[in-house]
Amino acid sequence: MNTAKNTFRSLAGAAALAAFGVSASLSFVAPSAAVAQAQPGDLTNAVTALRAISTMRADFVQTDIKGQRVTGVLTLKRPGRIRFQYQKGVPILIVSDGKALTFIDYSVRQVQRWPIGGSPLGALLDPKRDVMQYGKLTPATNGSIVSIEVRDKKHPEYGVITMVFVRKSGAPGGLELSSWATLDSQNTRTVVSLSNQQYGVAVPDNTFRYNDPRSPTRR
Repeated sequence: MNTAKNTFRSLAGAAALAAFGVSASLSFVAPSAAVAQAQPGDLTNAVTALRAISTMRADFVQTDIKGQRVTGVLTLKRPGRIRFQYQKGVPILIVSDGKALTFIDYSVRQVQRWPIGGSPLGALLDPKRDVMQYGKLTPATNGSIVSIEVRDKKHPEYGVITMVFVRKSGAPGGLELSSWATLDSQNTRTVVSLSNQQYGVAVPDNTFRYNDPRSPTRR
């Protein structure tokens, strides 16, 4: 439970918990690996691939800086909606209704909300976040990978996210989002890796609702 809760804090980057800055960049390149040169248009192609996702469902593994892992199922629906349903035994839910990220801890009946635009996940969820403006290509291990770091230098409290795409013909835009990582001001890194991605699946809007533990009313 503590792993998931701490990971959420890295993902949400909420000023209400503690404003954090970014003091280092992320890299998915192993020290001994050869670095492939980014191809012209890769940034544009990655942004196109993100925008081409209408709905997606995938399994995820979430790993913190200590190597602790939790698993679950991610459901995404544009614009701005996402749900992290954690593995059995983890009484935590993260959900976005398109306006705010909500963190629900059922073990202590706690609910907290933050605007999606003020978190690293805004690069994935916020239709107002211009990835082309704030994103840059970063080195990758081979030519089949496109890695993009997104940060707003004017708003370090928003955090930084590095998204990794794999070239795949069957994915929207020809690039499949395979993982992302966030980093906070304490150099706490969190990585989310995806597998079994399914696109264009039917996702009802009530997927992004939740049972409010503070009252019997469903939000």
